Parts: sequence; structure tokens; C-alpha cells
Amino acid sequence: MAVPGDPPNSTPEGMGGGDDEFRSDEYRSVVFDEDFVRAARLQEYSAQERMGEHARAVRTRSVWSGGGSASRTSTPGRGARQGMLLVLLIASAFAAAVYMGLRNPYQPPPGTAAQPLTSTVVPLAPTTDVPGGRPADLYASSPAADYRVGAAGIALPAVRRTHHFTDTQVVTALSIAKDYLVQSSLDPDILAGAATRPVRVLLDPDQLAQFDRSMTSPSGDGRHAATGWLVRFDQATAVVADSRVRVSGTLAFEEVAPDLLEVTTDHTFVYAVRPATGAPAAADGASLFTVRRELRLRFDRDDLGARRLELASAYVMAGPQDCSADPAGAFRPLLAGAAPTTVGPAASDPYASGQPRRTAGLCGVLAPPATPQAPPVSPAP
Repeated sequence: MAVPGDPPNSTPEGMGGGDDEFRSDEYRSVVFDEDFVRAARLQEYSAQERMGEHARAVRTRSVWSGGGSASRTSTPGRGARQGMLLVLLIASAFAAAVYMGLRNPYQPPPGTAAQPLTSTVVPLAPTTDVPGGRPADLYASSPAADYRVGAAGIALPAVRRTHHFTDTQVVTALSIAKDYLVQSSLDPDILAGAATRPVRVLLDPDQLAQFDRSMTSPSGDGRHAATGWLVRFDQATAVVADSRVRVSGTLAFEEVAPDLLEVTTDHTFVYAVRPATGAPAAADGASLFTVRRELRLRFDRDDLGARRLELASAYVMAGPQDCSADPAGAFRPLLAGAAPTTVGPAASDPYASGQPRRTAGLCGVLAPPATPQAPPVSPAP
């Protein structure tokens, strides 16, 4: 078959090598196979299509055209159908995502709120007359003889990191716990009932309403006892006679959740007190009052950063006191020379309306005070 433009028989002499010379080495490697032709963006019209008036020689192929036979009919090719299906799937997925987002908008999980304090305060009644004397002598003859004075008696344990808390965070939790014990058990204004702020500023904000109610309207309902939060004395009954309070106890910690650290405290505080009314008591008119506090303190990472705590529970024993006295608002010590009480706890009426006092009927017995023992006598030679 002759190439268009060539003579019918052969290429005239003196002219180039025709088709062979026209093709350069660059195009010799190109093979115009069927796939190449189908992929072309330009497509030649058929002879029938070119017969129309003002018909162009070629047309631009659609990107959705499947080529071949599909381009000559109105039915999309396989590639077009796949493309349209893909677009439809993407549009459907996007519409579903928008619908679900509007129907169920994402809400970040709320922070864990601090739980209310649960407290138990148990008065301890004496079994013998309450001994009196000078504070130093009373301490020396009591189990508190070897206790340290004040904050020195609140020693921190050896520190190690937990699975989710670093050793620095553990130290921070322990130091906040010690601050709370110092402020709530040793501060003179707290003991006298003249202040509450030093304790309040250390509490989680979620517990402040409960704390405030406990201070203004104390109740023995297990949640609103002022003496569950702190130590204070009824100023109409007794005042502290010696500011050098004796203290002994332990601190421990553990990780109870990936975001929660718990510190347990167990300390005994021994106070020298004297009568609050009348002339200043004689030098030998003081007596000892003992308070055992077992507290559970909790810390999340926000608490550690803000140097505050959640007081989860408090178990308190304090004496000598009268079992019939309500210790929820303040402690009322039995002072030097007071005889052992034979009156039991205040009566509880199960038929009374309102919220019952949960600690009603709770009363313990205070162990008799220790007395110095005489040194053993050496046998005669």
C-alpha cells in the first residue's frame, strides 16, 4: 500500500528515502498499538460522521470514555462506569460522615469529679480519772514520750515511681498530704476554731461546698462533721496549753487508677489542753487529749499541678470525751480531774424524721494512761 504523497511506483531519484528517511531513530521505538490508540485524547470521526455539514475531522475524547466500541455508542464504557461508581461511593461516605457528625457531635469525656468526703468520728471515754499536771511531765509519762514535735513527726516514706506517675509527682502528692496534716491538725488558729482557710485552699473545688457546710452547720451524718476535715476544740470547754503538739504516724501511697494516686495517712496527735474558762489554770492543771486520724487522700494530675487534694475518707478517734457529747462540730475534752463517765452515747430515735445521725451510738473506751514504771531492783549480792 502506497504512502500518501509517494509516487505510484517508487520514489523518484534525487529525492529523500521517503518513509524510511522520514522516520527518525526517536520514533522507531514507538509502537502505536491498540492500547495507545484507545488512550489518545483525540479520536477521528467515522466516515459517516464526517459527511455531516461543517463536521470536524476529529473530536476530543472524554476522560470517562471507555474507548473502543463504547465511544461510538451512547452507553458508557467500563472505565466510565467504574469512575462514576467511585465518585458515588466517595460522595455517599462524605454525606454519611457529615450526617453522623451532626447527629452525634463529639463530646470530650468530662473530668472525674471529686467524690464527697465520708467521715466517722468516734469519741473515746476514759475508764479512770483524767490525770493532770505539767505538759512536759504528762508527755514524759505517756506513750507519746518518744513522739516528735509538730511537723517533724510527719515523715515522708521512701519514694518510687508508679506505673503512670513519676517519682516527682509522687513526691508532690506526699508533700501536699503533709501540708494538709500540718494545717488541719497543728495550726493554732485551726485548733482554736478561728480560721478554716488554710485547710480550704488545699481542697479540690468540687468539695468546697461540702466543706463550707461542715464548718457552718456541722452534723454527724457521716458527711458534714467539721472534725472529719480538721481538728478543733470547743473554745468554751478547752484550749491548747502547749503549742508543741506530739505527733507520730505513717504515710503510704499507691496508684489506684492510671490517672489517680492515693495517699493514706495514719497519725496520732497528742495535745496538752487546759480549761477555757476562769483564771489561767495552774501550772499543773493541764491534761492530754489524743486524736487518731486515718485519712485517704486522692490526687489526679490536675490536683498535683494546682497543689490540692481530694479528701476521700476520714476515720477519727479522740478522747478523753464524754460519749454523750456530739464531736461533729468540735472536740470537748474531759479535763484534768474528771471522773470516768458512766453515761452512754446520746439516744437515737429510729422513728424521728429527717436524716439520722450515722455516728450516733459510736463510742470507744480510752486505754488508761501509761504510768512511769519503777526501775527493776537488783538482787542483793
